[in-house]
Amino acid sequence: MKQYTHHVFVCCQERPAGEQACRGQRMRDYAKARIKALGIDGEGKCRINTAGCLGRCAEGPLLVVYPEGVWYNWVDEEDLEEIIQLHLIGNQIVERLLVPEPGEA
Repeated sequence: MKQYTHHVFVCCQERPAGEQACRGQRMRDYAKARIKALGIDGEGKCRINTAGCLGRCAEGPLLVVYPEGVWYNWVDEEDLEEIIQLHLIGNQIVERLLVPEPGEA
C-alpha cells in the first residue's frame, strides 16, 4: 500500500510586497481542515503539505497533487473544495483548474 493515495503540496511562498508569490498558507489550512473533517486524512489516505516556491510563480497560486503530478491553480475555497471533492475523493481531474505543462499554451 502507498503511504498516501494523494499527497498535496500547496505553495505557501511569502515574498516582499510587489513580488509574485502564492501566499497559500490560509488555503493550505483550509484544505487540511477539510480533508480531516471528511475523514480522508492520514496514512493510506490524503496528506496536505506546505511547499515553498514551486518555481512557476507566474501561474500561481498553485498546488500539485501526487502521485499523479497534477498541477492546479486556485482562487478561493470553492476551487479547493472542487479539487478535494473531484480529485482527492472522486479521482477525477478538475480540468478547469489545471495548469498547463511548461511550454504548452
